[in-house]
Amino acid sequence: MGRQPGKVLTFSALIGINLLYACTGIFTKLAARETFLSPLYLLWFICAVGVIGLYAMLWQQVLKRIELSTAYLFKGTTLIFTMLFAALLFGEAITIPNIIGSVIIIAGITLLARS
Repeated sequence: MGRQPGKVLTFSALIGINLLYACTGIFTKLAARETFLSPLYLLWFICAVGVIGLYAMLWQQVLKRIELSTAYLFKGTTLIFTMLFAALLFGEAITIPNIIGSVIIIAGITLLARS
């Protein structure tokens, strides 16, 4: 039971890191709206690359604490965050298949976290 708080913290950090990674979708979509190689395009592109770099460093730190197979299961949260960002920031529709897929991902993560 003494390891439980550390496990919760690690899984929370993993979800936070996946949230960070989902932000690359925001920056790449913003870049795609700009003229190629314009100042705003370069700004959004640099932001996306910076987020990916930060994500890579944080991902390595998480992998020191949990196994790759466990960490990789949480990659599904990135899809959920990306879908939410698309709806909230860009007005894209969330469909029934999107919701069903998200429920399956959350159920899988919940089952994993309980074990």
